[in-house]
Amino acid sequence: MQYEDILIEPVLSEKTNEMRENGKFVFRVDPRATKTQVMEAVRRLFQVHPVSCTVMNVKGKPKRLRNRAGYTPSWKKATVRLAAGETIKAFEGA
Repeated sequence: MQYEDILIEPVLSEKTNEMRENGKFVFRVDPRATKTQVMEAVRRLFQVHPVSCTVMNVKGKPKRLRNRAGYTPSWKKATVRLAAGETIKAFEGA
């Protein structure tokens, strides 16, 4: 698996914006990716030094549209903590 394929997109919300101030960045990742693969992808793509990584499977939510019940797709989320003083420039708008 290529490094570009592991990280799908960043997760941007109010909660993740607060986490960014503490050096933690949240990404939507490929469901087959492991912690070490996610950390290596962040290190190679953004030239930073990740310290730890936590991954979790997010279950799809039930939705209803015009009497049709269904679920949003399930996905995998990774929280990566960087070394003190480091940041990812793409999140800062630079």
